[in-house]
Amino acid sequence: MSRMDHELECIGCHAHFPSTGTVYACPTCGELLEVTYNPDELRGAIDLSIWKSKTPSVWKYEQLLPIKPASMKVTLGEGGTNLHKTAKLGKLLGLNELNVKNEGENPTGSFKDRGMTVGVTRAVEVNSHRVICASTGNTSASLSAYAAKASLESIVIIPRGKIALGKLTQAIAHGARIIEIEGYFDDALRAVLDLVKSNQTLYLLNSVNPYRIEGQKTLAYEIWDQLEGDVPDTVIVPVGNAGNISAIWKGFQDLEKIGLISRPPRMIGIQAQGAAPLSEAFKAGRSEITPIQHPQTVATAIKIGAPASWKKALMAVKHSRGMMETVTDDEILESQKLLARLEGLFVEPASASSVAGLKKLVDLGAIGADEKVTCVVTGHGLKDPDIVYRSFEKPAVAKADMQSLKLAINP
Repeated sequence: MSRMDHELECIGCHAHFPSTGTVYACPTCGELLEVTYNPDELRGAIDLSIWKSKTPSVWKYEQLLPIKPASMKVTLGEGGTNLHKTAKLGKLLGLNELNVKNEGENPTGSFKDRGMTVGVTRAVEVNSHRVICASTGNTSASLSAYAAKASLESIVIIPRGKIALGKLTQAIAHGARIIEIEGYFDDALRAVLDLVKSNQTLYLLNSVNPYRIEGQKTLAYEIWDQLEGDVPDTVIVPVGNAGNISAIWKGFQDLEKIGLISRPPRMIGIQAQGAAPLSEAFKAGRSEITPIQHPQTVATAIKIGAPASWKKALMAVKHSRGMMETVTDDEILESQKLLARLEGLFVEPASASSVAGLKKLVDLGAIGADEKVTCVVTGHGLKDPDIVYRSFEKPAVAKADMQSLKLAINP
């Protein structure tokens, strides 16, 4: 089996670039790039007998990934996350079929691992020895783990005091060089982009890297796999820097081009009310976003005011006949509680925004009872445990005797 030939195409001016170099943005117009394949090769790339013989994982679908077969794959066993049938939550919301794709089951606890396994493998392929990212937390945790596996030096730039401890601890444990800056994630990303331009020894692994998107698109393949060759009517995704929703849409487009599905689902992106430049632009019918200078939300993973992949995300939503919506912090925390207590799924606040958005859209009549819906939840609840301790009920206190315990159990 040989890797499909691929190019990098600008999403703005549609200029093409060879895959032999390391480039993250179009040198002509400055827009982001994406990996593209010859449509005929794409249709002929799949050997379904190989797919059927393997359990779901990112590398199960390597026939559709831009990595040389001979390359050392830097993997920690990512992908293959469960598609949970959440009947109780669906009934509460008034839906006949609701599934939750739990990306918190990945090795470092978030969906970032899908992209990082491909991105770090690509870094090794092009002989990079130092990898770097800006992060709200999950990217730094994932990057540092995969860099450690590949014996690469990892550098992460984070906004000071704005990273959940569960995520920062992971990056520390994996030995990343961590640099805190004043400001927000958007400031960190701008600094990293400038740094990479002036230092060619650094390989960038934020979602502006098109190879990372290729790994993340496998989530769509898995949904198709786990639904036994079917896809939902609607897929709902939390949106921060906006790489994931566009990656998942790209995966469904691949399946359609190959002929494995007749129609892709509509994509719905959910943003926190205090960090919603994409949703605001979509609702206003604008083709450009207005960045938010000081984003605010309890959902730190999507606390981003100037998403780098905003244009890709708007294209995904529009082309899929989807939409964008916002939810409040209270709605996010309530949905986090519902997932945990009805379905046993503990997710971080940003993850719960997809469920909060679903609830809101059902109430508004934008999603009907008979729609088949899949919510993507992006990270494990242990990523940000402080939020739960501050926001949910506190433990009861009792003496270690029978009478006190009885009173505590039955107040």
